[in-house]
Amino acid sequence: MKAGPRQSQFEPSEGKAVLFSDVHGVDEAKEELQDVVAFLKDPTAFATLGGKLPKGVLLTGPPGTGKTLLARAVAGEAGVPFFLLQGGSDFEEMFVGVGAKRVRELFAAARKKEPAIIFIDELDAVGGKRSSRDQQYMKQTLNQLLVEMDGFQQTEGVIVIAATNFPESLDQALVRPGRFDRIIAVPLPDVRGRVQILQHHLKGVIVGKDVDPKILARATPGFSGADLQNMVNQAAIQASKLHAKDVNIKHFEWARDRILMGAERKSQYIDEKAKLATAYHEGGHALVALYTDGAMPLHKVTCVPRGHALGMTSQLPEDDRNSVSLKEYLAEIDVCMGGRVAEELIYGPENVTSGASSDIRKATRTAQAMVKHWGFSKLGPVFHDDRDESISPKRKEEIEEEVTKLVRGGEARAAALLTAKINELHLLAHALVDHETLNLEEVKKVIKGEPIRNITEVLEEDISNLESASA
Repeated sequence: MKAGPRQSQFEPSEGKAVLFSDVHGVDEAKEELQDVVAFLKDPTAFATLGGKLPKGVLLTGPPGTGKTLLARAVAGEAGVPFFLLQGGSDFEEMFVGVGAKRVRELFAAARKKEPAIIFIDELDAVGGKRSSRDQQYMKQTLNQLLVEMDGFQQTEGVIVIAATNFPESLDQALVRPGRFDRIIAVPLPDVRGRVQILQHHLKGVIVGKDVDPKILARATPGFSGADLQNMVNQAAIQASKLHAKDVNIKHFEWARDRILMGAERKSQYIDEKAKLATAYHEGGHALVALYTDGAMPLHKVTCVPRGHALGMTSQLPEDDRNSVSLKEYLAEIDVCMGGRVAEELIYGPENVTSGASSDIRKATRTAQAMVKHWGFSKLGPVFHDDRDESISPKRKEEIEEEVTKLVRGGEARAAALLTAKINELHLLAHALVDHETLNLEEVKKVIKGEPIRNITEVLEEDISNLESASA
């Protein structure tokens, strides 16, 4: 069996050239990478005053923010060959030493084509922290990478660009100055960045007059560039399935809800009793979100199964959230406990179902982070690492007591609120059974006792619109 690399693996990646004009929402990262482009075009430009460009550039950030696209854009702007390697999968195999051999041959191939760019995706797969417990062969690939990055001279026009979602897991020898000495954060896009990304992806789509990229950007906080591209694509597919003339705002809302809440499972049979129980559960979440100060604004509530859940309450922040206050975290726990509390109020403690397991898990994790990481407890602003084995048993008990106190406090606040709003809970639950999905405006109408448009009225309006159009 021959364990050598495929010859095509060490050839520059082919494909459409990507430029900085194709990358949106990461202006600061593009600005930092302009130096790399200038160096690749003219290596002597920085040598006049004795300056030297970094050998390696490390791009860090969440998945889907455009790290690979940025690396391709650097190669496209500079007009140099681009060698793409996928972290562990392209290096490691079942044979000892294959990874190190491939690293040597990759750098040798890049030197022949210099100036060139080597891009290593998912660097943490091959560059994780070394331990004395590791087998020697497991370190060989990383050791070879360290040698190669420190081995070639500064005059060589080979720049290594790498990407990772977990910069904290990388070996310190890899990220020291002289190897990856420029670390560039590629964050999730803000609202202006999302507008730019949406405008770019909407170029090839026939959109309706009611579609405004600014409104879509405000409605999609926390979305990465990949999420936005997926949303535009799914909206276009849904519009074509419905034989629409263009992609309107309703198609984009459907695509956004599908990404946020999962696909609807309308074919699943659920009897009326279980459907009403789900409606009370989701109604509890919705009312707590509506009336709790500091809670994220309610977006939609449904008792139709979506993804793996029997129902879903969706919230969207008004703006991009950077720092979160204690009040907002407490409100988050309250909302999580609202569903279980509503079941207990309506059906009694002995009939509470296991449907709140994901809510309890989320509330507990939030409370643990509040106590251990953010100092929101009587223990004070002291950080406790989850992997730290030196925490004393007494301190562990105190942490557990504080976590329980925060979760039970949220449960008590949710119970007090829903007991006071019990009539609104009944109205909302029965409206959910009838209409299945309600948005924020419809929820506000329902709890006031106002009628909302039903399905027959919508169908009658659509028929009258078609008749008037044909006339």
